[in-house]
Amino acid sequence: MMVQPLTPGRLIAVVGPSGAGKDTLLAGALARRPGLVLVRRVITRPEEAGGEPFEGVSLVEFEARKARGAFALHWVAHGMSYGIPAGIHAQIAAGQTVLFNGSRAMLPRARALFPDLSVILIAADRAALRSRLAARGRETGDDLDRRLARADFAMPEDMPHALVDNSGTIEEGVQALVAVLDRVAAAPRG
Repeated sequence: MMVQPLTPGRLIAVVGPSGAGKDTLLAGALARRPGLVLVRRVITRPEEAGGEPFEGVSLVEFEARKARGAFALHWVAHGMSYGIPAGIHAQIAAGQTVLFNGSRAMLPRARALFPDLSVILIAADRAALRSRLAARGRETGDDLDRRLARADFAMPEDMPHALVDNSGTIEEGVQALVAVLDRVAAAPRG
């Protein structure tokens, strides 16, 4: 009996400003497409801070893991360090479609390490961003204003990406993200 080689999977970065609803839409998409794999990020903030499911570690622990090569990708944003565990290499090699919540600023490095990287930008209008950021309660005053100022951070030049507008309802946003994920999964590589 001949064994068929596994088809390499895909790595998809989901990026966008704070408050755009990335975590909410990803949860909705995973419920509709349970074969997708969402990476649990490692972040230097306490897990009690809420938001997405993530592993909270100290900066010392983060740096030790980084030195051991435990991250496929890592970056700093909003005064915190973020890491994508190196286990994604095996998941991609096993043919899985792997999603991670990333940062627009780290995309050039991610593309250099993963040339077949697909990128989805989730955006929302300014009023929706402000309302969502205020509702989550992690930032107030100047911190909230700084997060909103970063909403205008441009995508890196020559970074192809799909856009999902999440200014409307959660259901509309989830439907739009699932449609884009289906297109990305069906697209030829390279």
